[in-house]
Amino acid sequence: MFAAADHPDLLVGLAEPDDAAVFQISGEQAIISTTDFFTPVVDHPYWFGAIAAANAMSDVYAMGGEVLMALNLVAFPASLDMRILTEILRGGAEKVREAGAVLAGGHTVTDDEPKYGLAVTGVVHPDRLMRKGGAQPGDALVLTKPLGSGVITTALKSGRAAAEHVEAAMQIMATLNRAAAQAAQTVEAHGLTDITGYGLIGHSYEMARLSGTIFHFFADAFRWMPGAHHYAEIGTFPGGQGRNEAYYRRWVQFDDTVDELTRDLLFDPQTSGGLLIAAAPDRLGDLLAELSRREIEAAHVGTVQPGEPGIVVTKTDAPSA
Repeated sequence: MFAAADHPDLLVGLAEPDDAAVFQISGEQAIISTTDFFTPVVDHPYWFGAIAAANAMSDVYAMGGEVLMALNLVAFPASLDMRILTEILRGGAEKVREAGAVLAGGHTVTDDEPKYGLAVTGVVHPDRLMRKGGAQPGDALVLTKPLGSGVITTALKSGRAAAEHVEAAMQIMATLNRAAAQAAQTVEAHGLTDITGYGLIGHSYEMARLSGTIFHFFADAFRWMPGAHHYAEIGTFPGGQGRNEAYYRRWVQFDDTVDELTRDLLFDPQTSGGLLIAAAPDRLGDLLAELSRREIEAAHVGTVQPGEPGIVVTKTDAPSA
């Protein structure tokens, strides 16, 4: 119905998929538009609101932009105490304020299951727009948050998660990707995406495919949330993990040295995960320094190689013989 050629000012949205839609309104400015909402991933209303808001705003950061404003998206059961909703909204509002943006109303409906998120508007200079498809052979791949939120939040739902592991996961999920995106801008990163529901493998394959490259990951380089391996060992994977593996496994080559648990965890769907950044190899040191200066414990997790798009995972940076 809508052809990209008929809407040249819509820079992102009608052609290859990316993290948000982008509409250019002048030579100096483009608007980023995105939305996201979901059911509770944690029991604490305030933290649920904060995590959902951070997750929704993340797509603006994945495009290299800044958030201007947000609107609440709420579904809430009439049977629940309204003080719960107040705390959810407080968590979301405080994250929007932290982003330097404004929360300007929204929409609420009655539903049997609570849901919360945001419709988000951001801004970026058209020349500084970050895309999934910009990775180049030789680039370094850097991940800005540890993995494992899917198995931890699923363990929480089944009553098997330790309080300290849930607390650590909540803090990580509620962390904005704003500072990480700003660091990526300082080194003129070539490609960028955030790691969410399709897991590390799914979102990285999207980048590799759109870039026409191979992403080679080093399994030993990944950082994991406290408790992630334990909950994976006892099998608290969410249903999305199996769906991700069933769909994306065909494009992944695992070296024999990569254990089965790590393979499974790389398909684990994440909530409000970190940014995966593709940057020129001679800017890797600068990028890691910029991230560290912003108190982000990022990891150099792989490299970009030429070839038919796909994912290669080895234990370290040297494939086994």
